[in-house]
Amino acid sequence: MKVEDKTKIKKRYGWIISIIVLLILAIIVYIPTDYYLESPGSVFPVSEFITTKQKKYENLNMVTVSVSRNPISIGQYLWSYTQKFDSRVSSRELLGNQSNSQYEELQNWYMETSQQNAVYYAAKKAKLKPKLSYFGVYVLAIQKNSSFKHKLQIGDTVLGANGKRFHSTQEMMDYLNKQKVGKKVTVNILRNKKEKSYTGKIVKLAKNKRKGIGISLVERVKVKTTPALKIDAGSIGGPSAGLMFALDSYQIFTHTNLSNNHKIAGTGTIDPTGKVGIIGGVDKKVVAADKAGAEVFFAPTDSTGVAKNKTNYVIAKKVAKQINSKMKIVPVANFDDALSYLSKKYK
Repeated sequence: MKVEDKTKIKKRYGWIISIIVLLILAIIVYIPTDYYLESPGSVFPVSEFITTKQKKYENLNMVTVSVSRNPISIGQYLWSYTQKFDSRVSSRELLGNQSNSQYEELQNWYMETSQQNAVYYAAKKAKLKPKLSYFGVYVLAIQKNSSFKHKLQIGDTVLGANGKRFHSTQEMMDYLNKQKVGKKVTVNILRNKKEKSYTGKIVKLAKNKRKGIGISLVERVKVKTTPALKIDAGSIGGPSAGLMFALDSYQIFTHTNLSNNHKIAGTGTIDPTGKVGIIGGVDKKVVAADKAGAEVFFAPTDSTGVAKNKTNYVIAKKVAKQINSKMKIVPVANFDDALSYLSKKYK
């Protein structure tokens, strides 16, 4: 074989190998997996999201978990194993049977509920008289026999039916229950801040003998206080900032700098009674809070659905030790636990 033929063969093999390498790289970089990536997020002063004419303070902070908007690529999936606090979550685990938009709508509901609960409880704690006004009902699930199954979406707010607006969830349910099975009904809903109307039929409800449009729902209310205070976290979803929203609202209502300008972070849901509930991704929140220079991190002791050695507080303590953080991890079961700690530490 001539030397020039050998050279041509080598070049040909070189091109083939290069193309194979490029194809492998393309697969790694561009081909998506069925997983989303969760990693330590950001720390924000709660005051950024509060609108009020009262004096605000920038000492209390909420912490987020960063979640990829779309499934990650094979390369991102593999690289995530080099990042100690990154987690890979399957689309089924994250979204269930929801689409991305439905998931985001539900997270927005969680966030809004968290904000309303926080303002309501903080106002009561400050000895004000908050007022609750009915707005509609959130769609949490749609039963199989509902004729609205491919019309309504999880996260929609049902405002009324057949042109009627209601003053409570019970009033709406009673109205629908009086209609005959099979009768047409038009519901007015709010989706992505736009009103829409859909027509379907009255059906028998799955778990009782009543009639309705075949949805699982929860009441949506708005809280009014004097002085006025509104929380809007924008595109940030989920209920986990409830405790920090409540603490910041309380210090605004009472004109009290709870931490004497020390940087405080924390997490946990809050209900209208002041109970602080468990959240997800606390390990990532501890990492983010420590990186942001927080001195204190409030972590829920709630053990709902987990073993006592798996509570947010236990995990937060473990992670803080792993990263050699000087941040104080403080256990909280309710609003008063956090308030008491701040009052004694920074009075």
